Amino acid sequence: MNNVLKTTFLLGALTGLLLMFGQIFGGRAGMIIAFGFAVVMNFGSYWFSDRIVLAMYRAKPIDESDDPELFSIVRNLASRAGLPMPRVYRIPQPTPNAFATGRNPENAVVAVTDGIRSLLTTEELSGVIAHELAHIGHRDILISSIAATLAGAIMILASMARWALIFGGGRDGDNNPFGALLMAILAPIAAIIIQMAVSRSREYQADKTGARIAGNPDSLASALEKLTMASKRVPMTASPATSHMFIVKPFSGKGVLSLFSTHPPVEKRVERLRAMRRTG
Repeated sequence: MNNVLKTTFLLGALTGLLLMFGQIFGGRAGMIIAFGFAVVMNFGSYWFSDRIVLAMYRAKPIDESDDPELFSIVRNLASRAGLPMPRVYRIPQPTPNAFATGRNPENAVVAVTDGIRSLLTTEELSGVIAHELAHIGHRDILISSIAATLAGAIMILASMARWALIFGGGRDGDNNPFGALLMAILAPIAAIIIQMAVSRSREYQADKTGARIAGNPDSLASALEKLTMASKRVPMTASPATSHMFIVKPFSGKGVLSLFSTHPPVEKRVERLRAMRRTG
């Protein structure tokens, strides 16, 4: 399935969830309101999802004078990958991590946390940047950004619904409080499953392409190991709706949460990268 079809599927699936949500809580009128909300969300997520995600993490644009080394790495790797120079943002968080966002390669952004700059070597950082540039080249970034925006909206609505039920909502008219409660529980889970379906395989592909862009699979493998260990020690202040965008999980999911991981196991990612070196 190409990225155009994936984007259409994602928008359609999450729109369907919104319509179900509106119908359960407000009947026909609620469904109409939900449809209007879905139209606005789809339009906004397509054109402004990158800005929304960057604002969520208080990311700030930086220029070359702020971090010459980082800009040199990004520029050289972008040229090697045949991509336009993306804008560069910093995220003021100590947990080392990174993501890419934007509608297309011409409007792409690479964002890195403060923590990643103090943890990784130049070669390891190059591997991470190359991975994010691979996402840009594969045009994964629009899908990731839309998923983050719409899934976040569904989670907010589900949370509001749970509180409404606690305080007596959903009892009047044709509303079914049991159906509403079920939807309030299942909606965010469904949103996470959709994220997982469109992101897991892409991480393997971005690792493979990124290693080739950087020219050293071992550097990316080493970076993934360091980032994972650091994220376990200092979990990132991040929304589950956006966790799929980062190069490694920004926090550790335990128990049932581990079933909804948006990333393949780091051990398998590292194993595949090491195998690239052995096979040449």
